[in-house]
Amino acid sequence: MARPRYDVAVMALVPPLEYTPEEVRSLLRPLRNRVSVAVYSAQNAFAVGAIIRVAHSFLVREIILIGESPWYEKASMGMQRFEEVVTLSDEDAFFEHTRGRPLWAVEKDHATQSLYEVTSYPDDVVLILGSERAGLPARIVERADTVLGIPMYGVNHSFPLAVAAGIVMSDWARRHYASGTTLAGPARDPAEPTGKRSNGERG
Repeated sequence: MARPRYDVAVMALVPPLEYTPEEVRSLLRPLRNRVSVAVYSAQNAFAVGAIIRVAHSFLVREIILIGESPWYEKASMGMQRFEEVVTLSDEDAFFEHTRGRPLWAVEKDHATQSLYEVTSYPDDVVLILGSERAGLPARIVERADTVLGIPMYGVNHSFPLAVAAGIVMSDWARRHYASGTTLAGPARDPAEPTGKRSNGERG
């Protein structure tokens, strides 16, 4: 299914209130982006819920939670109903689930590249983050194709987990969102009046 086009006035898909979560998921499916976010043993139930909320705004392919730590659904503001949230037991299950996809770890202490030096992201990349206290285990860092660090300038040791996830997802998005739009997809025809939308677009 081809992606619909959006002009700069479009901020989000707003389905009728009577739509079920599955109907909303179906509407969003053609708009999904080929990027996933994974969280390893976050040990912060609120942060995981917040990441799900943020990931929904970028329409990621899926959100992968590694480990059995509980997470706070209220922090996701209901967005978990519209997302593919995959829970895996351990690192082996994660490696098997993401086999064949590029793996980029976000881990400041072992970074091989600054986020600000990234020129492009590989197709269908999985962005994985660990807890604020322990970070990612060595095995995941070693298996990663790239280890990103987000530059910091204060005395604090780390960003809040949800903030770090949002920074990296936003950096991915700014390289994939078409010029002149607020959503991923082909750019609007400059000759087309701003107020005109193609068939299937929502106002």
